Amino acid sequence: MYTADSGPVTVDALLEEAERKRLAGDYRAGCELARAAADMAASAGDDAGEAAALRSLANQLMRLGGQEEAIAACRKAAVMLEGLGDTVGLCEVYTLQAIPLLELGMHDEALGVLAQARDIAQSLGDRDLLYWVHNRTGVVHGTMGDRELSSEYLMLALSMADGMDAEARFCILNNVSDNAVYEVARLRGRGETVAAGTVLAGALGYVAEALHLAREARHPFREAISLDNFGMLLALDGDLDGAAALIEESRLIAVRSGYRTLESGALQHQARVRLMRGDHAEAIEGLLLALDRAHQAGEKPMAMEIFRELSEAYELIGDHVAALAHYKDFHDLERELHNQVAAARARMAAHHFELDNVRLEAENARLEAELHRARSAELAADNLLWQRQATEDALTGLPNRRSADERLPKLVAAGGPVCVAVADVDLFKQVNDRYGHFIGDEVLRRIASILFDRIGETDLVARFGGEEFLIALHGSGIEDARARCELLRAGVAAYPWETIEPGLAVTISLGLAETAGPASLTETLSVADRRLYEAKRAGRNRVQAD
Repeated sequence: MYTADSGPVTVDALLEEAERKRLAGDYRAGCELARAAADMAASAGDDAGEAAALRSLANQLMRLGGQEEAIAACRKAAVMLEGLGDTVGLCEVYTLQAIPLLELGMHDEALGVLAQARDIAQSLGDRDLLYWVHNRTGVVHGTMGDRELSSEYLMLALSMADGMDAEARFCILNNVSDNAVYEVARLRGRGETVAAGTVLAGALGYVAEALHLAREARHPFREAISLDNFGMLLALDGDLDGAAALIEESRLIAVRSGYRTLESGALQHQARVRLMRGDHAEAIEGLLLALDRAHQAGEKPMAMEIFRELSEAYELIGDHVAALAHYKDFHDLERELHNQVAAARARMAAHHFELDNVRLEAENARLEAELHRARSAELAADNLLWQRQATEDALTGLPNRRSADERLPKLVAAGGPVCVAVADVDLFKQVNDRYGHFIGDEVLRRIASILFDRIGETDLVARFGGEEFLIALHGSGIEDARARCELLRAGVAAYPWETIEPGLAVTISLGLAETAGPASLTETLSVADRRLYEAKRAGRNRVQAD
């Protein structure tokens, strides 16, 4: 514990010691110090110090399984950073918050905070912040099962990691290596053996560098993770003895350091190597031990995965009764996890409501201080209303075509790459014919909200007329814009449309083109419109960029 004997007990001193503990992998001591720093800063009314302490606390809590508390700490820190106008700190907190959200299975929320972080990083033109956003976005997509998109984001982050500190370099190398374990299996399953071999060879180089960095930093948590990934990659390369040795080394570090989640993961991976050898009985024994450790660590997603693997392993040895029992356990735990995610959302919504009240109180205080300017504000509001009526679409609240025609050339003239997409609601006439124009109007309003919520402050989304929307993405080249448009398309497709009307399902198609400058806008729009119709002809619910 940090004491006065170590030096002056200040917020900064506590945070420095908390950071030293984190870098040494001693997360429990780091959490204790970060909490003490937060309490001291709160007592002194030091919002900047409290926000820094809350961020440190969240960064260590999530390593110990305290995901909800980590999210609450991030949200409170975000409120303070907003008040301080610290956009860099706010971006860092949003990026950090994505990981505990992901661990709780709240994938959409994780992508949401990363989108907010990306908007800030792009507006600041900060390469380091963008690196972390792309890194974490790749991890989220990998967990969601989209390994191809995950690889794109992770490799983009890796290309930005040169010159960054050892921690940042380790993080991306480890994440690329971890994703490669699944990507190699996916490619082999599709018969793409050459591509799988290329990914595997690259990943073995990356994981070797990650292990070197972890050992150089004398960081047991990172060493255990990289050893485990190294072992799984060696197993895919056919070196089962080498794989078993590295994974056992990872397990021993996890046991010594009290990293229960890493221990259960290592046991699970040892069992997978035994299955590769054909040692089914030993593999089952290892999986049962891994399941016990996962239960002890409270790692239900891992336990669910182990239940599935046990079912498959028992099937291999012909024990169909045990296979069926574990298959049922898998689905029972899957339902339980869905319920837990819903409960976690409810608890966090209550916490968010409390933070909103804090924001509201601050806003009320600000308004009271400005009462003497009420008359001029009223006149300004009247003028704004007139302007909105002239430039805003009455149904959706988005800029109308007139506004888009004025704003788009300015956006392009501001410099940097700009991509333009034309989006159209698929089979919208059928929606109107089947459900009526009232529902059709509501569909357009919801789509407008989905698109608006997912673009950045320097981007543009407008209603172009009918069921068409225009989207301009500033600062994004064609590949990044394609990925962002895919997220927009997926956001519309995943929306719970049946809550509006039973049986309702809505998708959009998008045509995407990159502008070469203000003079090329007409041609860019024409290309985007042509690609939209290519997307329609290709089956709808897709992004067409070439």
